[in-house]
Amino acid sequence: MTLVAFQGELGANSQIAINEVFPAATPLPCATFEDVFATVADGTAPLAMIPIENSLAGRVSDIYHLLPVSGLAIVGEHFLPIRHQLVGVPGARIEDLRTVESHVMALGQCRRAIRRLGLQPIVAADTAGSAREVAAVGDPTRAAIASELAARTYGLEVLASNIEDADHNTTRFLVLSREAEDMDPAEGPMITTLVFRVRNVPAALYKALGGFATNGVNMTKLESYMLDGHFSATQFYADVEGHPEDRGLAFALEELGFFSHEVSILGTYPASSLRRTP
Repeated sequence: MTLVAFQGELGANSQIAINEVFPAATPLPCATFEDVFATVADGTAPLAMIPIENSLAGRVSDIYHLLPVSGLAIVGEHFLPIRHQLVGVPGARIEDLRTVESHVMALGQCRRAIRRLGLQPIVAADTAGSAREVAAVGDPTRAAIASELAARTYGLEVLASNIEDADHNTTRFLVLSREAEDMDPAEGPMITTLVFRVRNVPAALYKALGGFATNGVNMTKLESYMLDGHFSATQFYADVEGHPEDRGLAFALEELGFFSHEVSILGTYPASSLRRTP
């Protein structure tokens, strides 16, 4: 069976994403994102599933620093609707609960339900780990916010379903591999992800991005972040529609290179069908 590495514990949303994309694969939990990247780089697992951004919480900042220097390639993307469950030990009753623990983002995304139930939120390392801890302690006054998969994994009961404040809560995941896939431009809609550093001259970013506009290339994402804490060293991360061999994108990349210190393509991969959903 194919191993797919992810950050977190069994029952995490990353495992759900793996199950949806690679149903025959074996999820491989890792303690940190660094461990995930190392596990793929050394060949322990051929693939990884990592979250890159969430529609409510924004970007997963660690990934923007780790991915460009990892030597790994993006070979796919997956959008996962996030559904939070209030889980407790078998026999627990909502009216007896006193505390609820989970990752800080999950607690924030269920703020209204937590307030309505009068629970004390406790920040933990992650959602699945919270479920495991609640199961291990066995205290009926303690609950966790986690996935339904985590509840099944650790023998907990779902006390309240889908308690997230917003039903559009979605996380975008990237699939990583040691080798880039040789994609045929004719195979369908593609996304190309790249990082670049513009030259330190006036209007460099404006001019660098102008090639995408003039060549009809849609840029779906642009993020900036500092390198090594230097305010003058800014790197940009971008997702654009198309394949580098497409005429318009090829011209746009050529123009980008003229105004940049360096341009690195992190991967070209099939666009998720969710991108075409109105």
